[in-house]
Amino acid sequence: MARLWRLNSLSCASVSILVFVLLLNAMDVSCDDYLVPGYYRDSCPLVEDIVRRHVLMAIRKDPRMAASLLRLHFHDCFVMGCDGSVLLDSRGSIESEKGADPNVNSVKGFEVVDSIKFALEIACPAIVSCADILAMAARDSVVLRGGPNWDVYLGRRDSLTASFSGANKFIPLPNSTLQTLITNFQAQGLDPLDLVTLSGSHTIGYSRCLNFRQHIYSPLEQDEEEYAEGSTPDYCSQQKKRKSKPDPVFRRILRSTCPITGRDNSLTPLDYSTSVFFDNHYFLNLMQGKALLQSDSSLLSSTYTKELVWAYASNPRLFYRKFASSMVKMGNINPLIGDQGEIRQNCRFVNSQSLTSP
Repeated sequence: MARLWRLNSLSCASVSILVFVLLLNAMDVSCDDYLVPGYYRDSCPLVEDIVRRHVLMAIRKDPRMAASLLRLHFHDCFVMGCDGSVLLDSRGSIESEKGADPNVNSVKGFEVVDSIKFALEIACPAIVSCADILAMAARDSVVLRGGPNWDVYLGRRDSLTASFSGANKFIPLPNSTLQTLITNFQAQGLDPLDLVTLSGSHTIGYSRCLNFRQHIYSPLEQDEEEYAEGSTPDYCSQQKKRKSKPDPVFRRILRSTCPITGRDNSLTPLDYSTSVFFDNHYFLNLMQGKALLQSDSSLLSSTYTKELVWAYASNPRLFYRKFASSMVKMGNINPLIGDQGEIRQNCRFVNSQSLTSP
């Protein structure tokens, strides 16, 4: 039924959306020259084939793994940059990021990364970094769920440490306000366009009751703006207001899965209509008032971000292209290159630890 749903008011906003799309077209980013596609072309020519084969096997076994591997890359890049620090276990002086509040019961897929690394160490020992594995696995997870493809810029090295405090500070929370999200993304060199675009990753995956309970039990928001007495709002304004208000029926359905107390780990799809397909239905859901997380709903609280949601809801090709661009931009957050870091032999430990007994 969701696939048949249409934004009937798009026609009356076609001119404004066209202008908005043209502005987006002028905002594509280029990647830093330090990271390049085909970095392992000579040193490990089968690297991308090996990664994709293991990701495919993992997703066939558990379709939710696509979202997990994509989330791993996000959570890695938002703490000290895209350096594989999220993969480190606690040992010696290293306190793992896995135990931080945003990661506990959230980030998964470490065993898949282990299997990829094991295969790569056989094919080309000490060549491919764990950070690059995360970047390739995230891209492949999107592609294998029907999403866009892009060239992954490679050449990262792995961190020698982790940041437990950084994970608690910088990883976005599901109950964040729009301003908090904007500030959080700006700290990583990402703008509001990237924020809305990358939020589209919620078109796949699930969330725990604990993460959305506050949202579904909060009072229904009032209309964002009131019309002057005696005025007659145009059709577009009426539709935009109606579609962006929280859907009370959707909330009642969620409350049946997530009671006000208990069942914290009950899972609900982030995209209720097409949870295993990477598409633009996440944005369609937002316009229907069916946002699972408070952070998702907050994207409708400003004119700019709301127009972005409308643009992506009406144009899946635009969303795909911008998502690929923002993923490349995110993957270039503070990478370790050259003599920085190392190529870990085991993604869970730095090399000096791997050579010693636990």
